[in-house]
Amino acid sequence: QPHFHFPFSLLVMVMRQYVPKRWSEFIALLSLSTTFFLFLQTRDLSMQLSNERIKHTAEGEEFLETDTILREEENEEKSRTIEGDVDAYNEREFYGKLDPMELNNTRKAKKEILFFNRVPKVGSQTTMELLKSLSIKNNFHYHKDRTQKTETIKLSYNEEKWLSNLLDFFNPPSVYVKHVCFVNFTQFNLDMPIYVNMVRDPVERVISWYYYVRAPWYFVERKRAFPDLPLPNPNWLKKDYDTCVRRGDKECRYQDGDERDDFGQLTEFFCGQDDDCTGFNTEVAMRKAKENVEKHYAVVGVLEELNKTLTVLEHYVPRFFKGAKDVYYNEVQIFSKINRNIYKPSVAEATKDIVRKNFTRELEFFDFCKQRLHKQYLALNLDKKP
Repeated sequence: QPHFHFPFSLLVMVMRQYVPKRWSEFIALLSLSTTFFLFLQTRDLSMQLSNERIKHTAEGEEFLETDTILREEENEEKSRTIEGDVDAYNEREFYGKLDPMELNNTRKAKKEILFFNRVPKVGSQTTMELLKSLSIKNNFHYHKDRTQKTETIKLSYNEEKWLSNLLDFFNPPSVYVKHVCFVNFTQFNLDMPIYVNMVRDPVERVISWYYYVRAPWYFVERKRAFPDLPLPNPNWLKKDYDTCVRRGDKECRYQDGDERDDFGQLTEFFCGQDDDCTGFNTEVAMRKAKENVEKHYAVVGVLEELNKTLTVLEHYVPRFFKGAKDVYYNEVQIFSKINRNIYKPSVAEATKDIVRKNFTRELEFFDFCKQRLHKQYLALNLDKKP
């Protein structure tokens, strides 16, 4: 049979005419697909690295802790029955007519300067992130004190004056954030800022601090910022809180009148700079702290009641906290959607009961702040629960 031979020269001509064009299209498609695949992989890896970084930093630890408390609060709200509504009605009857204006010290402010003299381990890092986000949305300046090698919350007269003048210098509207005890600006003939702060169950707060300063990333961050800091004793790092309380170690003994170096006295931050304010669980510090909260603080939020706190902040300090709940749930809380902190083990309830016996006035102050926040919320007469 005759064989048909396709001329080689014709084959080459066909390949030159058609293949290069389709080959280049194939290469372009392959390159595009590879680039898109690498983008997805890189984005996923970046998110994982970011989560790991947050998880092992002070900020991440507090985001996790705040989120855990918030989940507990939400579970408690879900378990409430109609009796809760009856109690709320009875409370309104008990308090009588509550006027939000009378309960709001923001109206006294002559300048739009907000001072968050933050207490450690009460969700203050979360509140800072919230304020940073809100500063963009609500158009105000955000200022924060730099990290200190040794955090000084009690100031000399000249340091008080310097701090007061610093806040007075800021262009309103502005926010300033710093770990420091209450300062009365009027002693320097300056207008008082709008004070806000947060509190938390005092016993839970000292436990949180105990493990916070023992977490590995805490020393990594501190060593990076201050290379000459010595490393802690390994035995101190490994000591758990139950053992510390049971043995009566100094850092876990809470005695009336003691001057503590671990920020364990909640009332000190609200009492102020007087010598009488330094003394754990004292009557005078508690009384002065209550007086300052009532007279000078627009809102003192409660970490265990974060929903209520955000609602009250939105209504009582709207210039700075407008839209706070939406921003918190849509932006800030995103930091907490990662694994729980592995460096904070549970503490026996029996140990907490032992410690609580020495926190009588600290707990009374905490209950006072909770009641004040609740009254501020009730005065709003909102139909929905926070």
